[in-house]
Amino acid sequence: MNRTPLVDGAVAGAVGSVALNAVSYVDMVLRARPASSTPEESARRVAGLAHVDLGPEDRAANRRAGLGPLLGYGLGIAAGAAFAVLVARRRTPPLPVAVLLLGGGVMAASDASMTALGVTDPRRWSRTDWLSDVVPHLAYGMAAAATWNRLRPPSSRRG
Repeated sequence: MNRTPLVDGAVAGAVGSVALNAVSYVDMVLRARPASSTPEESARRVAGLAHVDLGPEDRAANRRAGLGPLLGYGLGIAAGAAFAVLVARRRTPPLPVAVLLLGGGVMAASDASMTALGVTDPRRWSRTDWLSDVVPHLAYGMAAAATWNRLRPPSSRRG
């Protein structure tokens, strides 16, 4: 099968997104914390900026509940594809570097977009808030980097 680096990057980003969500759900179980409202609020703000009517409030709330996670998956997949563009013509960076590039990149993009939308302000986050953000994004980076390494031909890997 002939795959392109961009497709492999998108697949790696999708796998990373699943890992991020799984770690977030485990955190919810362990700490008995509620789900974050930031994905839905981000969806609300994006819909407003795009002048998209999500319907009456009861339906709009349900649409935001679906759109919020989809925005996250879109960002995760796009980050994997962007990583592919950055490294496709080079040897894949060592795993720790790839993890930091992928996890840190998607965390920066996510936090920056939510800050720009006025959904959150990382300057006001507690240590626990930061850990709740860093750990799932590291899981994203690990899963995405491992998937990228698995999908790419051996000649493109360090070793």
